Amino acid sequence: MLKIIISPAKKMNLIEEYPCELTTPAFLDRALDLHETLKEMSLADLTALWGCSDRLAAQNYERLHTYSPERAVSPALLAYEGIQYQHIAPGVFTDAQWNYANSHLRILSGFYGILAPTDTVIPYRLEMQAKLKTGKSSDLYSYWGNALCKELVRDGMTQLVNLASGEYSKSVLPWLNPENAPVRIPCITCIFGEPANGKVKMKGTQAKIARGEMVRWMSEKNIEKAEDIREFKELGYRFRSDLSTQDEYVFLLTPGAAV
Repeated sequence: MLKIIISPAKKMNLIEEYPCELTTPAFLDRALDLHETLKEMSLADLTALWGCSDRLAAQNYERLHTYSPERAVSPALLAYEGIQYQHIAPGVFTDAQWNYANSHLRILSGFYGILAPTDTVIPYRLEMQAKLKTGKSSDLYSYWGNALCKELVRDGMTQLVNLASGEYSKSVLPWLNPENAPVRIPCITCIFGEPANGKVKMKGTQAKIARGEMVRWMSEKNIEKAEDIREFKELGYRFRSDLSTQDEYVFLLTPGAAV
């Protein structure tokens, strides 16, 4: 089965109305452990860990001590509110799009590990690259290890479309095709950019918008084969076969197009 991985967003909200049945995160037990670890830290240490303003640190400290993952009620795909999620636009998904997303889309998370769209979440702040020490692990990459990749495989993954940032895809891709693996799982990483002096120039905000549009488009078209994403033409992007490889698809903005 085709799987799609995306990054989470820092901005989150509580969602009380939703058009889907809620599900439980695969690694809820680990999220509870991380939650307890964070609750034991001081506000000053958390501010340093989060690398954010005092205002945001105070807000997330309060959330940390108010909400618990075992009593979460917001579906993940609706709870995240970043630019990418605005362009996925799950709030106007049809039932068919929700079914597609639940089968194919997975959100990577430093706190939850991996999430299906309908998995319940609380507002939290914990980026995958955070240097959080837990037991024998010096950071979250070592904490999660190969667990996220194994969960994708357990969930039936036979192809992977990587729409996650480097920070998050690093938690899956290094484990994807180990030496002597009996079966190779094809993975396509999508690059969205514009031509500049003979090179491909990527801009962070544009990439987030394009990734969100790609997810929405895939759910509308019911894409089941990774190679079919070459037909993506939203926002003026076009697939460039001359710049792409078997493992990396490049989409460039056509002249005059603006995101």
